[in-house]
Parts: sequence; C-alpha cells; structure tokens
Amino acid sequence: MDGSRAFEPKEGSARIGPNAILQTIAVLDHCEGQVVRDRVMSVAGVEVPPADAGMLPEADCRAVHDAVRSVMGEKAEGILRLAGLATGDYILANRIPRAAQAVIRALPGYVGAWVLAGAIAKHSWTFAGSGKFRIVSHLPLVFELRNNPLAPVFADHAACVWHVAVFERLFARLVWPSVVVEETDCASTGDDICRFALHPQGLSRRNRANGI
Repeated sequence: MDGSRAFEPKEGSARIGPNAILQTIAVLDHCEGQVVRDRVMSVAGVEVPPADAGMLPEADCRAVHDAVRSVMGEKAEGILRLAGLATGDYILANRIPRAAQAVIRALPGYVGAWVLAGAIAKHSWTFAGSGKFRIVSHLPLVFELRNNPLAPVFADHAACVWHVAVFERLFARLVWPSVVVEETDCASTGDDICRFALHPQGLSRRNRANGI
C-alpha cells in the first residue's frame, strides 16, 4: 500500500488471520483517510502488512484494534464493526466454496446454522489465536471464546464488536437474514469469557432498549 513500510511482523507463536488488520486498514482508508490510518498504525507500533500476508501475530492484531480505540474514540466501535463485516465478506468470497454456501442456504435454518457453526469451530484457530473457541449450545446457538486475544483490557460494556460483526455477516448471508449476534458476556467487563448468542429473528425493539 502507498506509504507503507516493509513489513516485519513481531515475534510470537499465536497468530490470527490477516483480515483482523487488513480489513481494519481498508475501512480506515475509506472512512478516515490514509493520514488517520497511518496515525493508528504508528500508535499500534505495527507496520502495514502486504495484501497477501499470511497469519499474523495476535499481538500485532490486538495492538491495531487497541490503537483504533485509542485514536478514534467514539468512532472506534463503528470502524471495528465495519472491519468485521468486511472480514465476513472476504470469508464468503474467498474461503467458503460456492457449492457449500448453496447447500447451507438450502438447509432448514437451524440445520444450516449448525453446519456453519461447525465450520467456524473447525477453523476457529484463524480468529481465536491463543484463545479457546467452542459452541456452548445449538438451541439457542451460543458461542464462547475464552481468553479472547482481541478483547480490550477494560470496557464498561461488551466491546468485541469485530467478532460480533464477523459472525453476524456470515449467518446473515447464509442462514438468517435478520440475525443479530449479541455479546452477552465479555472479558473486557470482568467476565471469565466472551459469549455470543445468536438471535435468528433479531432482538426486539424492547429488548434493545433494555439491553437484553
């Protein structure tokens, strides 16, 4: 990318898929411009990876997400949500075969959701890094991510909007168009884990107002 330096990833064994950074950079470029993007990357202390980068150190990914929160303030969660949605779009375009997508769409809702959830669990190493992902239940569908490497250290509300957006995009495109993913527990607020509940028909207006 223009203005980027040669990429030298930090050392570390735990890694996360490159879209945790690449799509964040793309959203920053589109919404805020390269000057702001370069400021975020400077605060993160991370160099801009190439478009064809492989798995990246989770420490780099976390640093970039933390820098977005630090630099962007109230805009941060919107930026990270857009980056999560874009990551979901990338997965649909490049990682899930078209035939498999057609099969999932043709299945009854909950069956398709179980198939997709199983695929996500199988490939959870690409977004969980050193954390541990598992499917807590199928009815309702609930995910759990222990030691989430991208969760901010502290927040006064559930703050893992990037993961929420990735899950939401995948399930909305393949299973439930009106799905809402709700982070019911978050390590950033002092909970032991990050837990994500999927609501096939969305949350009611009353529930949204009450934070339920």
